[in-house]
Amino acid sequence: MFELGLICPENRVESLSDALDALDALSVSVEDADAQTDAEQALFGEPGMAPPKDGWQRSRVLALYVSEKLAKDALIVLQAQDFFVGCQFLGVHEVPEQDWVRLTQSQFQPVSITPDFWIVPTWHEPPVQARTIIRLDPGLAFGTGTHPTTRMCLRWIAQHMLADISGTENKLGRVLDYGCGSGILAIGVAKYGATDIDAVDIDEAAVQSTRLNAQANQVAIKAGLPDIASGVYQTVLANILATPLKVLAPLLWSRVALGGSLVLAGILERQAEELKAAYASHCQLNISDQQEGWILMTATR
Repeated sequence: MFELGLICPENRVESLSDALDALDALSVSVEDADAQTDAEQALFGEPGMAPPKDGWQRSRVLALYVSEKLAKDALIVLQAQDFFVGCQFLGVHEVPEQDWVRLTQSQFQPVSITPDFWIVPTWHEPPVQARTIIRLDPGLAFGTGTHPTTRMCLRWIAQHMLADISGTENKLGRVLDYGCGSGILAIGVAKYGATDIDAVDIDEAAVQSTRLNAQANQVAIKAGLPDIASGVYQTVLANILATPLKVLAPLLWSRVALGGSLVLAGILERQAEELKAAYASHCQLNISDQQEGWILMTATR
C-alpha cells in the first residue's frame, strides 16, 4: 500500500476528498495539519449534526492506494485542477504491511471499573481479581468501557448494586438504557442482577450490536428503537451528549418512577449549569462523579 499526502486549505477539503475518491483511493482521511502545535483547532460536532466546518484551516489529506504508480498518477491529475491551487504535495510513502487485527487488538486492554468489576475483550484472559466481567470487543457502536463517561456510569451501577451478596431482590428494579450504543450499560446492570431491562437507540446498528453483545454475555435484554420503552423505570441511564440530553429532558424524566434514579453522562464539566437549567422544572441534578473533564449527573424522583 502507498499513501499520498497533501495539505490543503479549509475551502479545498471537500473538493480534494471527492476527487481522490473518484481517482480510486482505497480510503481518504482528513487531519489537522497543525495538530500538537499552538495552532491546533478543535473541530467536532454533536452526533446527527453536521460538523461546523469541512476541515481545519490547514488540513492534512491522506489517501491510500494499492500501488505507488496509482498514487502518483492521481497526483498528476489533481495538480491540473483549478481546486488544487493553494494545496501542497507532501509525498508518496509506502505503508508497511501489518497485522491490522493484532494491532487493533493491542490497543484494547481490560478496563477496571472497580477492583473486582472489569470490561475484558474476548482475546484477553480476565484478571484474577475480576468477579464481575463484561466481555466486549470494539465495534460499530459507542461503548467499550474506555471512555470516562462509560466508566462513570458503570461505576455508579456497581456502587448501587442491583442485588446484594445475599441475593435479595434487586434495588434498582426496572431499567432503561436510553441511547444504548454497544449495550454496555444495559449489560452492566444485568450482570448485577437486573432482569427487566430495556435498551433503546435511534441507530439500528447500535440495537443489533446490543443484542449481539447481550447474547455474548449471556444476559437477557430487550433492545430496540426508542418506541419499545414503556411505562416508568426505577433506573433511567442516558450516556449521550449534552445537547440531546437537554432536548430529551421531559421525556427522560417522565420515564423515572417514584423513588427512581436518573443517571446522565456525556457531559463536560463546563456544561453542568446548562444541564441543571434544562432539568430545573423537572428535578434537581447533582454532580455525582467526575473524571478527565467529564461529569456524571444524577437525580432522584
